[in-house]
Amino acid sequence: MTTSVAADQDDKNVTDTAGVTRIQLDVEGMSCGSCATRAESTLNKIDGVRASVNFATHVATVEAADDVSVEDLCAALGSAGYPAHRRAEDAPSDDDPDARYARSLLRRLAVAAVLFIPLADLSVMFAVVPDTRFTGWQWVLTALAAPIVTWAAWPFHAAAWRNARHGTATMETLISIGVTAASAWSVYTIFFGAGQRRSDGIVDALLGSDSIYLEVAAGVTVFVLAGRYFEARARSKAGSALRALAALSAKSVSVLLADGSELEIPAAELKEGQRFVVRPGQSIAADGLVADGAAAVDMSAMTGESKPIDVAEGGSVIGGTVVLDGRLIVEAAAVGADTRFAGMVRLVEEAQAQKADAQRLADRISAVFVPCVLILAVLTGLGWLAASGDVDRAVTAALAVLVIACPCALGLATPTAMMVASGRGAQLGIFLKGHRALEAIRSVDTVIFDKTGTLTTGAATVTGVFTARGHRREDVLAAAAAVESGSEHAVARAVVAASDQRAPLTAIEFRASAGNGVTGVVDGVLVAVGRPAWVARGRVVPADLAAARKDSEARGQTVVFVAAGDAVCAAITVADGVKESAAGAVAALREAGLHTLLVTGDNTATAEHIAAQVGIDDVVAEVLPEGKVEVIDALRAQGHVVAMVGDGINDGPALARADLGLAIGRGTDVAIGAADIILVRDSLDAVPLALGLAKETIRTIRINMIWAFGYNIAAIPIAMAGLLNPLIAGAAMAFSSFLVVSNSLRLRKFGQHAGH
Repeated sequence: MTTSVAADQDDKNVTDTAGVTRIQLDVEGMSCGSCATRAESTLNKIDGVRASVNFATHVATVEAADDVSVEDLCAALGSAGYPAHRRAEDAPSDDDPDARYARSLLRRLAVAAVLFIPLADLSVMFAVVPDTRFTGWQWVLTALAAPIVTWAAWPFHAAAWRNARHGTATMETLISIGVTAASAWSVYTIFFGAGQRRSDGIVDALLGSDSIYLEVAAGVTVFVLAGRYFEARARSKAGSALRALAALSAKSVSVLLADGSELEIPAAELKEGQRFVVRPGQSIAADGLVADGAAAVDMSAMTGESKPIDVAEGGSVIGGTVVLDGRLIVEAAAVGADTRFAGMVRLVEEAQAQKADAQRLADRISAVFVPCVLILAVLTGLGWLAASGDVDRAVTAALAVLVIACPCALGLATPTAMMVASGRGAQLGIFLKGHRALEAIRSVDTVIFDKTGTLTTGAATVTGVFTARGHRREDVLAAAAAVESGSEHAVARAVVAASDQRAPLTAIEFRASAGNGVTGVVDGVLVAVGRPAWVARGRVVPADLAAARKDSEARGQTVVFVAAGDAVCAAITVADGVKESAAGAVAALREAGLHTLLVTGDNTATAEHIAAQVGIDDVVAEVLPEGKVEVIDALRAQGHVVAMVGDGINDGPALARADLGLAIGRGTDVAIGAADIILVRDSLDAVPLALGLAKETIRTIRINMIWAFGYNIAAIPIAMAGLLNPLIAGAAMAFSSFLVVSNSLRLRKFGQHAGH
């Protein structure tokens, strides 16, 4: 049944309808969410094409009719200003365009910030107190400003030029025009215009035309560069899920040749039907059947099962899982894109693409805001020129409109709140990774938990020792631990860990029976520990131990029998222990009115038992990773807003698909890469705290946005009326930014009253 479900899901991902081809393109030149929207719109205008552009990974997923070639798609994107090329067929590379872009922005930001400090001081001093000007002061200001407004601001100029070529406008357009206009008019002022005159005082300098505002152009560049840098860094982390998946796959495989020798080849060259060797600690390179050997395979990352699975000849294995002990010879049944592992990559990628379609509020509004500001600036200049005939006054008024409307506060509204929240979250064991999904946090009504490693410790522990009459618990555990110490099985480790003997016993004549258990001689007595049916063979099982076994297995626990000589003397139950913080965290969520759900790959009995222990409302058990995604999709289709808490590779697609993903920081890189919130500490108390911090963060961002736009709406008419020269407009813009930053800094106090 499991194999059928997995196969159906994989078919769903790779099978195309008749006459339709699925193509993936790497898209370059995208600098904001609106770029992804424009690139997607460009592709969807082509007949026979359906496309989705993932801004987080810079990948376009296209379903195209057979008569549409890759060259046609790339040409369309290229004409829109986004060079593209077909993506390689193998897993995503380790190359990270967002990380490279962030490093580039950081270099520009560092240079701009260093030059901006003296530039701002000198510009204000020369403008307000003209007597401080010395011979060549104009050249000093120009030398300080030129690298900032040209090289540092180049990403904005390049984007604005690309937008202009295609008749569109974004925030980059307004930034570029504002920086260019302020710089050009400042140069004219200080070399040819009012800057050559001496003012009669501070009032004249502030309200008249004798003002210098190169620091306005530089300040806009510095502040917006800072915002873009932190955004790019967040995007880089968001896109790392696919790179983490690629890193976990086997890179090479030892193929078994006809003469019995082995040949190591790249995993991508493995073909169906070939046999390959997997040794302890190695990843299995493809889905297949075990042709020879027996081993314990750690499948928890792919299936959510809490304990290793024993496989032997004739059993099936999944690519991407790890052999813990033993040597396997596997016959490849599904390779490359047909493996379940590759299907996992596609699930994460598709889920991320859906999430990336949600654009930031600023990008949505900019489609209307930017053109309106440009029109108002032109109308202001023309109006003042017609009314007064004074070119200087007309240009100054138009420039004031551009500067006062330049989105410095808007650019800071989200990144500053995210920076402060991230810093405070780190102190609380919480890492807020991005802002897109946080827009839905106020509406979250359902929280889904994974089980293994999330609600539970992820490590098997002894939960009970039932002894037959005449046997002591401590003696039984000590004898069992002595024998199990020779085994690497997870259950064996749990038994050894549970023994509290300071002077452990020693077993001799150790023997292991694959998939059954172990035997050894302890103090002259033959001790057997293992599967109940194997240990009980030829021995009498006391009624109370049989009842304990039945009751424990009904609760989903693993039971091993211990025999001393010819008598079964104990039953040891092993289970994945529940975290101490789980019940309190679930109770806090329920008190907040949230519905809780446990979705796991484990069996129903175990899942229901764990849910009852922690107080979770509903359970969905025995589901594969794609099944978790289906559960989330079904809930969202019913109108629910879903948060997902998980830690394994199998949780990656679900974390990406949920409205809000929360990953346990000790989990896999894939889960961490796909989530929006990382719980750095292992305590689940961080879950309700993280949701609270997320809500407060998005509320702060919204307040910042309201202030930024409200300030522009109120200030633009004043600038149009000629009551602001660009220097005052620049000061007002800086004050607006100060308010946004101050509001964001309030997040530093979050959680103080909750005892954190």
